[in-house]
Amino acid sequence: MATRMQVTFEREQHRLAAAKAAALGVSLAEYIRRVVASDLDDEEEATGSISEIFGIGDSGGGDVARHADEYLGEALAQAHTRERPTR
Repeated sequence: MATRMQVTFEREQHRLAAAKAAALGVSLAEYIRRVVASDLDDEEEATGSISEIFGIGDSGGGDVARHADEYLGEALAQAHTRERPTR
C-alpha cells in the first residue's frame, strides 16, 4: 500500500524536476518515486556483503600466498635491473 506524503522544494528544484518529468513523459510524482527508488537501489548495491568477493580468482592451485615474499623479491629485482642505466 502506498503512503501519501508532502514534500517542499525550492522553486528552482521544483521547476527543474517538473521539466525533467515532462521530458521523460511521466508525472512529477512518478519522477520523484523513480529518483528515490534509484537512490535506494544504489545504496543497497554499495553496502553489499564483503563475503561476495570471497573466492574471486581462486584457481584452487595457486601458491602465491605461500611464496609471496619470494615473488615480490624477484619482481623488485627485475624492476631494479631494468631501471639501471647501461654504460
